[in-house]
Amino acid sequence: MLPEFLIGFGIFVGYYIIVVFSFLVIKALFQPPRELFRKMLHIMCAMSIFILLHKFDVWYMAILNLAVFSLALYPIISYLGRFPKVMEVLVQRKSGEIRSSMILIYIAMSILIVIFWGWLGEQWKYIIAASIMAWGFGDSMAALIGKAYGKNVIKSRFTDGKKTVEGTTTMFFAAFIAVFIVLLICTPFPWYLCLLAALIVAPICAIVELISHHGLDTITVPLSAAIPLYFIMILFSFMGV
Repeated sequence: MLPEFLIGFGIFVGYYIIVVFSFLVIKALFQPPRELFRKMLHIMCAMSIFILLHKFDVWYMAILNLAVFSLALYPIISYLGRFPKVMEVLVQRKSGEIRSSMILIYIAMSILIVIFWGWLGEQWKYIIAASIMAWGFGDSMAALIGKAYGKNVIKSRFTDGKKTVEGTTTMFFAAFIAVFIVLLICTPFPWYLCLLAALIVAPICAIVELISHHGLDTITVPLSAAIPLYFIMILFSFMGV
């Protein structure tokens, strides 16, 4: 089992090296807007869930991979934090943001892996992918559109005063598309049931993202997608479709 783990871990590390290097080249050549570059890294992190789901044979090895990777990367990021220009290249908004974001997304992935792979069985792994994609693409697109075109601020005691109607609407559509595509590819259900499931889950994700504060949407959005999606899929199965 150790050789399999080392292979999976090597692929996981290699993925990050290749993608980060590619993004830095893109940044140097094309100078994309700061927020766009941040969200590109954001989506890159979300996409790594597919390596965990397909390159590890058992759920606890996937979690061990996250733990080892985090323990190795955390001190490196902490050390790089001493060099503001380096962290500026990585588009860190505030000190410690990259470290905290890394911890939160890996916690979210670990929780989902324990529940929808370790506990319920590997036949439910697609829920992990759908939930992380809903967060990754939904949150990223919501931030990009909300900051660039958001004019109508949602004023509520449950929000932080920065969320907009445009951003939340984008979150809905992006989460809907992400969940629909994953279900269409990874489940045996017909397209119209995948569409229905995505239509039910997407607004939940949008509302949860709207009321989540301090970056906690990294955990709350995937969970808010996974739990109702599981019961929807159970319902479809009972219906015999």
